[in-house]
Amino acid sequence: MRDYPYDSITAARVLGQGYAYLLTAMNHRGDRLGLAPSSLVDIGVHTVILDTVAYAELCDRFNDGHFLHHVPEIDFKDDGSVMKTAHRIAADGWEVDLPLWQDAAKCSPCHPGSDSH
Repeated sequence: MRDYPYDSITAARVLGQGYAYLLTAMNHRGDRLGLAPSSLVDIGVHTVILDTVAYAELCDRFNDGHFLHHVPEIDFKDDGSVMKTAHRIAADGWEVDLPLWQDAAKCSPCHPGSDSH
């Protein structure tokens, strides 16, 4: 989070939503739900996956050893997938910080139809 001008509270919020997104995606591996983070949550996701040692351990522990790959962004579209993802995260028992999901219209699944981010 050091590359973003966030105070410690905002950084923790963004990072927490990034983890909630990734753990939800791992929990639904193979379901082809087309999950997608908002732009702000995506910053948290990238922060997690760039710590490759910790990320590999996270995948090992919560994704049965399967690596949740990252596929760079595709064209953005207003398809509702970001808010659908926020609702799926909440249904899985995670707290959703809705203000961080407000730019929902700007994103779509990073790799439609796959388990990648």
